[in-house]
Amino acid sequence: MDVVAAQEPQAKIDRVDYQTDPSRYKHWKLSFDGPVATLTMDVAEDGGLRPGYKLKLNSYDLGVDIELHDALQRIRFEHPEIRSVIITSGKNRIFCSGANIYMLGLSSHAWKVNFCKFTNETRNGIEDSSVHSGLKFLAACNGTTAGGGYELALACDEIILVDDRSSAVSLPELPLLGVLPGTGGLTRVTDKRKVRRDHADMFCTNPDGVRGQRAKDWRLVDDVVKTQQFADQIKQRGRELAEKSDRPVGAKGVPLTPLKRQFDDAGLHYEFVDVQFDRESRTATISVRAPETGGPDTVTKAHAAGANWWPLQMARELDDAILSLRTNELDLGLWILKTTGNPQVVVAIDQFLLDHQNDSFVREVLGMMRRTFARLDVTARSLYSIIEPGSCFAGTLFELALASDRIYIRDTQETANAAFVMLSKMNFGALPMVNGLSRLAARFYQNAEQLEPLRARLNVKLSPREALEAGLVTAAPDDLDWEDEIRQAIEVRVAQSPDALTGLEANLRFGPGETLETRIFGRLSAWQNWIFIRPNAVGPSGALKVYGTGAPVKFNWERV
Repeated sequence: MDVVAAQEPQAKIDRVDYQTDPSRYKHWKLSFDGPVATLTMDVAEDGGLRPGYKLKLNSYDLGVDIELHDALQRIRFEHPEIRSVIITSGKNRIFCSGANIYMLGLSSHAWKVNFCKFTNETRNGIEDSSVHSGLKFLAACNGTTAGGGYELALACDEIILVDDRSSAVSLPELPLLGVLPGTGGLTRVTDKRKVRRDHADMFCTNPDGVRGQRAKDWRLVDDVVKTQQFADQIKQRGRELAEKSDRPVGAKGVPLTPLKRQFDDAGLHYEFVDVQFDRESRTATISVRAPETGGPDTVTKAHAAGANWWPLQMARELDDAILSLRTNELDLGLWILKTTGNPQVVVAIDQFLLDHQNDSFVREVLGMMRRTFARLDVTARSLYSIIEPGSCFAGTLFELALASDRIYIRDTQETANAAFVMLSKMNFGALPMVNGLSRLAARFYQNAEQLEPLRARLNVKLSPREALEAGLVTAAPDDLDWEDEIRQAIEVRVAQSPDALTGLEANLRFGPGETLETRIFGRLSAWQNWIFIRPNAVGPSGALKVYGTGAPVKFNWERV
């Protein structure tokens, strides 16, 4: 990852690049032993993404997590022989001390929240691969495991802590910093580990954490192992987890070649994704292009196409664009989604993906698509989809529209090239949101009377009137009203409070029913967003600001 001409974190940040590869890693070592991969965290103190802090005690910043995200992608696609992953530390007597406190103290509010969101998504990706890809993860906590370090461990299937009479697991954010565990710590402690409420209360208010047998008794870890037996036990357990995986034996990996990209003042430009900035109107228009002709028609040919196969390349480009916009373009508050291309090709690719989803490579491509579209769902930006003559909102690409806050379709009088939407089987559960529902099911609150008739209309071009009547779009202005209605919708949206819109959108996008993931992102949007700007955390004498200085914390004792 690269930052050009980095400056102080409170200043406007320069472009952060989320693309990297193992030859450029500063903080992680990736090794392989048969079906087991080991990700060793060995953070370079002087390797921070921004100036002004040192990454001591295996603490991390955004750059460390960008490398972790990349390493996980490499394991998914390039190493299908891997069936379990051990995450451990290269430091003596310390696993990870969590997010770097001095980085957080120096950073802008937006940087802190975006950092927390990306680390959340990376940890959710670990759990996603455990559920969908057959990869099992073991946290080998060979030393003190604190804050975000414990949250990384919580994302794994199992946690083994060394029993050396000093190493503990802890979530010390509240007592030390006046904030909360920002990458899902509280939620995973209760929802995933099922730690009893009173134990969780004691654990999260004690900066020293819990060690040894008590950590196991309280369900904070799965096992504690003496130092002398630790390495052998980890190796054995890694092998046992690998035996439970359904990943294939003998499959060949697909190299994730670098994306072809161009960044300029006008936007971000890829082969199938293009982003145009309009800084005056504070919008970004994201155009996704479908191929005009069909691609591979056999699994063998799909493997041969590799990273250049349209569904994977498109998803990687869109993912990179989303992350870049989130971090580097904070003022572009409305994203306008558009598409072009051949709809019949899209629905044919959709059918191919579903027909061959048991193939290891196809399964990982679906996973990449699922995680990429989920990034849209939890992005703190307003999303409008604009469907015009020549658009290609079909199947997979209609998921872009279903992820949007509003969908506008032009009801043109030109029937030869009229706007339309088209459903495929992909829209009925293959790419679920983080709440576990398809976007169609979420749109209609799982109402079968509205959903079931749509199954009979697969691969059919639905006109603007038909799409409106079926509830698939928000509005269908005619040619006379189109320009004015779209202009007004954009102008009104960008004039409203960004903070209130973020809260509104986070509430409306997921509706009834909660999952671990929606609880994590909901709390990040509400609790942490609020706590991060309170004087008790970031005021001149707030806990996060004075940490490590020796100055006393001064709290406002009002409970709000």
